[in-house]
Amino acid sequence: MTWKIIFTKQAQKDAKRLASAGFKPKAEALLSLLKSNPFKNLPPYEKLIGDLTGAYSRRINIQHRLVYQIYLKEKTIKIIRMWTHYE
Repeated sequence: MTWKIIFTKQAQKDAKRLASAGFKPKAEALLSLLKSNPFKNLPPYEKLIGDLTGAYSRRINIQHRLVYQIYLKEKTIKIIRMWTHYE
């Protein structure tokens, strides 16, 4: 069973930044994992709170995170961000 992945405009911009920073292979590996099973626990994920309640996060590296939402009925994963939130 595969899941459909969609990207926000911000995530599309973040993908370009990740590629130029050399983190594209790690991000692609995480996206591949999400496409096959978004609830797989390795690497671990976190449920987010606050403004991003209902979203999940996985680390790309120590600074950057992949933030996404899961829509069960549609079998869709929406990628919200793929860059740091510290800037």
